Amino acid sequence: MVLQPSAAGDPARHNLDPHLARYAARTEGMTASEIRALFAVASRPEVVSLAGGMPNLAALPLESLASQVQDIIAQDGLVALQYGSAHGVPKLREQICEVMALEGIKAHPDDVVVTVGSQMGLDMITRLFCDPGDTVIAEGPSYVGALGSFAAYQARVVHVAMDDDGLVPELLEEALTSAAAQGRPAKLLYTIPNFHNPAGVTLSVERRSRIVEICRKHNVLIVEDNPYGLLGFDGQTYPALRSLDPDNVVYLGSFSKTFASGLRVGWVLAPHGIREKLVLAAESATLCPPTLNQLIVSRYLDTHDWKGQIKKFRESYRERRDAILAALAQHMPQGCTWTEPEGGFYVWVTVPEGIDTKAMLPRAVTARVAYASGTGFYADGFGSRQMRLSYCYPTPERIKEGVRRLAAVLESEMELVQTFGTVQRRPVSGPQTPGPDTA
Repeated sequence: MVLQPSAAGDPARHNLDPHLARYAARTEGMTASEIRALFAVASRPEVVSLAGGMPNLAALPLESLASQVQDIIAQDGLVALQYGSAHGVPKLREQICEVMALEGIKAHPDDVVVTVGSQMGLDMITRLFCDPGDTVIAEGPSYVGALGSFAAYQARVVHVAMDDDGLVPELLEEALTSAAAQGRPAKLLYTIPNFHNPAGVTLSVERRSRIVEICRKHNVLIVEDNPYGLLGFDGQTYPALRSLDPDNVVYLGSFSKTFASGLRVGWVLAPHGIREKLVLAAESATLCPPTLNQLIVSRYLDTHDWKGQIKKFRESYRERRDAILAALAQHMPQGCTWTEPEGGFYVWVTVPEGIDTKAMLPRAVTARVAYASGTGFYADGFGSRQMRLSYCYPTPERIKEGVRRLAAVLESEMELVQTFGTVQRRPVSGPQTPGPDTA
């Protein structure tokens, strides 16, 4: 049988997948994440992985949690193991409002929709608001999971640069004005204001109200993704964008970084009208989030010192942040720069001109160290001089050894460039605003 070529791809690919002609056009934007493709290699014990953002769960009270899970099933098993509401367990939604209050958010439980991780919330928001070709503004660099959702719904991503104080308001204004002038006004601004993934920077308090004002002026909905907001190393929390403009900000939250990522419990706090459509979208996607997982989180918040537990996480991650910054200062060759995060999981490193971090990655893995190349965090091919280093999971000793190995690989690459020269990989098209060296 001869299959006719389609917009889904090269006709030669039909020999590999006989269903290719049947796929929807939007599947063309569905590609494997560079970062997740690393996991199989990075998980080998001899490799120091500075690539993945896995939380370090060693400080959790596992025996107590095991006992409570047993109690939930024994006492409330007929509820815990049954279908539930797409909206989420009512008590958990009330507790989520208490968690968000730490960052100045005043919310009603009815406006909270529980999701299977905040990634599900991001997917639903994109599905509700973005038609193919619609413009989404995102920081450059940006979270790889968000870029995957935008690509899956065929949205056009325009990156706006950051500096050490986060998203630059003037550049945001320029990007929004330019998009409107092209007849493609932006639908959404996607932003991670606190301890950014992957850049590690935090949006300054002074800029937050300005960002909100600019988006209100341009009729752009803000999607505030905030998984790291309670993980500031000095315990400081910042006012959420949602607290500044409840009617124009959709807030994404998660227990993955402050409790247990494997439970996959997140939430969306949305203006009331959007909330109604989110519940419908959740019903069509999963019918309902797992009730047992929600009850585990709710019982944990009810019976454990969860704020004290977050403090333990902060201390653990601060120790690892200090280890990686010290190792970078000691080992990295001249010409490298990096951000200095005040919370969260990541350091964003920029290497000297001529080095392509994506091309260098196989050699780093051979040297038993892994990182995430910067190209995975841009929708437009940029980031070849950057890499994300994650310090959240390895021990401080492993972090130091990993940076030492990485620096040796980088020095070797720099010697090759100096001796033979290189043509740096260039993107097909550039961003709307230039990317700074440090963010």
